[in-house]
Amino acid sequence: MRLGVNIGYVAGASADEHVQLAVEADRLGYDVVWAAEAYGSDAPTVLSFVAARTERIDIGSAIMQIPARTPAMTAMTAGTLDLLSHGRFRLGLGVSGPQVSEGWHGVRFDKPLARTREYVDVVRMALARNTVSYDGDHLRLPLPDGPGKALKLMIRPQRDPLPIYLAAVGPRNLELAGEVADGWLAIFFAPEHADVSMDPLRVGAERVGRGLEAIDVTATVPVVVGSDLDACADQLRSHTALYVGGMGSRKQNFYNALARRMGFEDAAEQIQGHYLDRRHREAAAAVPFDLVDQTALIGPLERITERLHAYAEAGVTTLAVSAVDDTVQQQTVTLRALATAFDASGLSR
Repeated sequence: MRLGVNIGYVAGASADEHVQLAVEADRLGYDVVWAAEAYGSDAPTVLSFVAARTERIDIGSAIMQIPARTPAMTAMTAGTLDLLSHGRFRLGLGVSGPQVSEGWHGVRFDKPLARTREYVDVVRMALARNTVSYDGDHLRLPLPDGPGKALKLMIRPQRDPLPIYLAAVGPRNLELAGEVADGWLAIFFAPEHADVSMDPLRVGAERVGRGLEAIDVTATVPVVVGSDLDACADQLRSHTALYVGGMGSRKQNFYNALARRMGFEDAAEQIQGHYLDRRHREAAAAVPFDLVDQTALIGPLERITERLHAYAEAGVTTLAVSAVDDTVQQQTVTLRALATAFDASGLSR
């Protein structure tokens, strides 16, 4: 298993302070740093800054939103980042959710699986520097009724092929990731319930004649180091409630559905009810300790060191830790502690 870090969004701190986490991860020997985007900071700009300030560590988008860019623009951006970072870029893609896709980007959230499949097809075609000509149900290049010309990417990425990751939560999307992606970006991954995600991922991989070993299973895992388990869990309850309760509607919330598949049906219903009724404190209080404990690394460093083995045994190949401390300085301390735990675990390769 390899160790990565997810620095999330640039928010609440200057970009320079935020990127210091990536610089420290580079110094500590972390394998990859991931940056996110929602409707604030964008991933490519942050990763450009990270690439300029680091030397060895890979940089990855987790994620670049599919509804935000045409596949050609994504290929251009990915190729440019790979060149500027001297072959260190990993392209993470995802459809985001209905609220962001339709509310922020003005793109209908319909048939996301079919759209994602075609999008990845075109991105791969462009990054391979093939002449882009595509006749799909959702993407047609060039447009058939105008002066457009089939074109080839002018730059040559250093990585060949440049790895593409998909963020996926639902079973059908996981199957798609198993079919078309080089890596899977996981969130709320619980080793105790690994089968709910790994089984459909495996089905997709086997459909195209490969095994799970061909896929980099990258799980982003929040980390809180401390002696009091309940106090550590309390720091993550609001975060969990936001996703399980607030990321979507009563009818469509991928994270709520995931919690239910992991056996937390009653809690998922309570959390969502409170959250959508704007009772956020009650929603956080309804998050069970076990849901936090199974999807995060919490407690004393010795406990975390042992817990790392559960992720490796469940099939995680890259553990992307997310330090949730209040300040960048405290987050840096957590990154150092995790590097120590990882070395002690004997899992590095």
